[in-house]
Amino acid sequence: MEIDSKLGTLYIVGTPIGNLEDMTFRAVRILQEVDAIAAEDTRHTGKLLHHFQIKTPQISYHEHNRQQRIPELVNRLAEGEAIALVTDAGMPGISDPGYELVKACLENGILVVPIPGPSACITAISAAGLPASRFTFEGFLPAKGKERQQQLQELKGETRAMVLYEAPHRLRKTLRDLEKILGGDRALVLGRELTKLHEEFWRGTIAEAIAHYGDNCQPKGEFTLVIDGGDRSTPDFSEETLKAALQNAIAQGLTRSEATRQLAQETDLPRRQIYQLAIALDQPNAEDL
Repeated sequence: MEIDSKLGTLYIVGTPIGNLEDMTFRAVRILQEVDAIAAEDTRHTGKLLHHFQIKTPQISYHEHNRQQRIPELVNRLAEGEAIALVTDAGMPGISDPGYELVKACLENGILVVPIPGPSACITAISAAGLPASRFTFEGFLPAKGKERQQQLQELKGETRAMVLYEAPHRLRKTLRDLEKILGGDRALVLGRELTKLHEEFWRGTIAEAIAHYGDNCQPKGEFTLVIDGGDRSTPDFSEETLKAALQNAIAQGLTRSEATRQLAQETDLPRRQIYQLAIALDQPNAEDL
């Protein structure tokens, strides 16, 4: 749908991931001028607004109320209001439900304007010291279950640097899972409390990280992991990796035949071989019976 200039504007405003001095002049001005601020946590954002003496009213918008809030916000924008979307830290729409509001606005012809700001992903990549001219952002891994294992298996053949977010209480489990899939000798950088008072970068291998965060070192603060990509000269065409790639393609809307054709082109493996794996996806494993 074409943008209607008579409607309001949704501003996607980046806010500091820790250090308040990272707030941009433009972000402050926009937050002062809009009619309302849609915030993930109004108490958290309230501290930011108080610091910059911004008196714009807030409305909560988060994972648990997005279905109710999206129509409400779209209606206000359609009536000509200007609304800013902020998250607790960084750029909205990354590892939060912001993209759903953006999508709804675009479908209704409402202008969406990004106001760039800090990002933990880019901050960590810039200081990691690992090859990162190309990288993949994975965000938070699923906490458990088949989705977690599938995503980890997909990372096994990844040749680009990988960026993950992780909470302190799950860091050790994630490091152990990464060791099983990627091997303990893979280079890793852990960025902790980025831009904050106790900012720290730890560099080593996955195995060394597991040893470092043993029983005597309790992980604290939010972590951003930058993991070196795999060796391009030795692509992983294991059965598990191929099945994970097929499942991912099918989950994105491809038919089994289309997914088979695409993967055969990407790997130069026989199409019949991959199709047999695609058929096997529908068959239960013995251990699941």
